[in-house]
Amino acid sequence: MPETSIAADVFPLLFVAVCVLVAVGFVATIALMFRNVRKVRRSGHDPFTLQADLTTRALNSAMLAPARTAEDRLHELDELQHRHVISAEEYVRARERVLSGQ
Repeated sequence: MPETSIAADVFPLLFVAVCVLVAVGFVATIALMFRNVRKVRRSGHDPFTLQADLTTRALNSAMLAPARTAEDRLHELDELQHRHVISAEEYVRARERVLSGQ
């Protein structure tokens, strides 16, 4: 009876175990992808354009917009007062806030 090494006996079992783990990982990944697509669709978004939609919203948000200068803000206040959108008292208070850097 020929002697076989332990590696020769273990290799087929190890190969099968690795193949099963890869297959389980593949199936789990596909299942999670389908779950995420369903969840995105239920929330009213298109899963294929979601990344672009979120990027566009972030880029257009006030948080990422460049800071307006004090001159721009004062000009806006002048326009609001000229159109009688804000009262004289509101204009004075807002102008003080702009000039103080708030």
